[in-house]
Amino acid sequence: LLSNTGTAFEHEIAVAVSTPKATTSQLQAQALVGAIVGLLPVALGLMFYPAMRGVGRAGMNFLLALTVGLLAFLLIDMTAEALELASEAAALFQGTAMVWLAGLASFLLLMAIGRWRGQPEGLALAFFIALGIGLHNFGEGLAIGGAFAAGSAGLGTFLVLGFALHNVTEGIGIAAPMLRFRPPLWTFPALTLLAGGPAVLGMWAGSLAYAPQWSALALAVGAGAILQVMIEVGSYLMRQNRDRKAVLFSPAVIGGFLGGIAFMYATAALIKV
Repeated sequence: LLSNTGTAFEHEIAVAVSTPKATTSQLQAQALVGAIVGLLPVALGLMFYPAMRGVGRAGMNFLLALTVGLLAFLLIDMTAEALELASEAAALFQGTAMVWLAGLASFLLLMAIGRWRGQPEGLALAFFIALGIGLHNFGEGLAIGGAFAAGSAGLGTFLVLGFALHNVTEGIGIAAPMLRFRPPLWTFPALTLLAGGPAVLGMWAGSLAYAPQWSALALAVGAGAILQVMIEVGSYLMRQNRDRKAVLFSPAVIGGFLGGIAFMYATAALIKV
């Protein structure tokens, strides 16, 4: 493809498929798939909230560390994917620099907002976690939508199942900071929508208007948001314990952190097969 500015773009299509067009039935079907990938798994994870309230101090530390672990995996995964997509973009966009600068700007902006009225905890921290996960789920929606748009229905279906399993733990991570509080009922659907809803938007964008530079930018913003959430959750974990430094090396925290990474790695491996 040659743009009106003379910039050339190369893209290989393995099998010729018709150009996707937005129709009501298509958008509804994609919204359903996005809900299965994003909304349903997060909602299932949040349903563990009543059972999680009975955990003691060590259990609380384990769940918070589990949240940091799964976010650490998402951070590495999103950054790697953003850099890979940036390498496919036109030189005009300076992909690598764009990714790092967008991630840094996202991180600093959210840190400033989060610390505007003190350190976030409880419901505020849960919403920050949901926001970071929502931006990650937007990237997952892009991948699924792009697979269907390219005619890879088999790959798209497999990604739907893999991402749905992958995302169940995210709801548990969102619920962890709220265990010492009794949030109103409306917060649960709101958190589900914030964390899972972007998967629907990603589906639409990926199938109708996919471009590597904009996908890389979205993932970079998400990576910066997740880094901010990791710092806030870690800070909250330390504030909940008297011996702030020693708790970081306690069996519950180390086990939770490694467990979060291991679960996300194992479920992500199913998607890569």
